[in-house]
Amino acid sequence: MNTPDLFAHERIGQRESLGPQSLVLRGFALPHAEALLPAIAALEAAAPFRHMVTPGGFTMSVALTNCGRLGWTTDRRGYRYSTFDPDSGRPWPAMPGVFAALAREAAAAAGFDDFQPDACLVNRYVPGAKMSLHQDRNERDLAAPVVSVSLGMTATFLFGGHARTDKAERIPLYHGDVVVWGGVDRLRFHGVLPLKDDPHPELGRQRINFTFRQAG
Repeated sequence: MNTPDLFAHERIGQRESLGPQSLVLRGFALPHAEALLPAIAALEAAAPFRHMVTPGGFTMSVALTNCGRLGWTTDRRGYRYSTFDPDSGRPWPAMPGVFAALAREAAAAAGFDDFQPDACLVNRYVPGAKMSLHQDRNERDLAAPVVSVSLGMTATFLFGGHARTDKAERIPLYHGDVVVWGGVDRLRFHGVLPLKDDPHPELGRQRINFTFRQAG
């Protein structure tokens, strides 16, 4: 039973520091949830989730899609941003207004004003899916923060240092939580442990995570 959600609204407004310029904003996305879920469904209809292949030839356990002017992609040629969906050849769907507004509000709440995201990577985790430790460094503007929103099943977020070998802190992320990191923390390694099979009352056996960046 996913008991943390019984107290979800009590967490709204709680702030947990992960570093000098990184914060967990507990429950920050909950007031937007009713608008976020149909927007995700519309995005999936236009650009379905898919499992991409890494440059090393491994198929990602996390399914992904994108919205915004730029979308993050990977294949045997490398990691990069593209203005079009490689599966359809069409531009990525426009970023829904509720997405962009949430991203700007969360960034401002963490001390990063004037954040203008042009890329939103949407990941769908199912039980067992994970994200290995990595840095977000494909963006042209590394002065802008990363804003990461969690919906659905609880995940264990790994937040490490500036070297892959640095010890990573383990932080539970619940439905509605938002993590923002930038400034001196912008290039810290991060990831997600394999998702436990603990269905969410509303989203079931999945976690939806969308990560906003100022990429272009």
